[in-house]
Amino acid sequence: QCAARIPEAGAVLGLLEKCPEHQKKGGFPVVVFEGLDATGKTTVTESVKDTLNGVLLRSPPACISQWRTVFDNEPTPIKRAFYAAGNYILASEIAKASTRAPVIIDRYWHSTAAYTIATEINGKVQDLPPAHDEVYQWPADLLKPDLVLLLTVDPEERVRRLQRRGLEKTKEEAELEVNSLFRQR
Repeated sequence: QCAARIPEAGAVLGLLEKCPEHQKKGGFPVVVFEGLDATGKTTVTESVKDTLNGVLLRSPPACISQWRTVFDNEPTPIKRAFYAAGNYILASEIAKASTRAPVIIDRYWHSTAAYTIATEINGKVQDLPPAHDEVYQWPADLLKPDLVLLLTVDPEERVRRLQRRGLEKTKEEAELEVNSLFRQR
């Protein structure tokens, strides 16, 4: 319905419709690296890819990443739909790539879920759903990785890294900086 207002939505949905409904992983391992911006994901994923002679994929996938800023400025449900679609498109790429080499992924479903949960839950970390709540369960219809690693770094070092990059802050990064409670969630 939003394609009339957001032409890029039609292109994203077109790519999503081309993805097989149930993705099957190939014989090579699939490893995901998660973490906030400036925790070393790019450096580590490039190194692991080279060491394993693997394939490096990112979320959102390259085929839709050019529209990220468009969707990031949309209302929350549309933005979430974009990132959810990206996870399924990425799963299709993972399935293909894992038939020929190890697959290294810079962010996946975990980032989407963590950001959604952190923005939907008000209050303190204690107010989050309990550890075994279904909100944390892997979607049954999404290709699952073999291993997920969370990279962390001292918050002050992370800010220094971001400043060295000279990058403009994303809305998410500004929220993390201002709201330590959001970062904890």
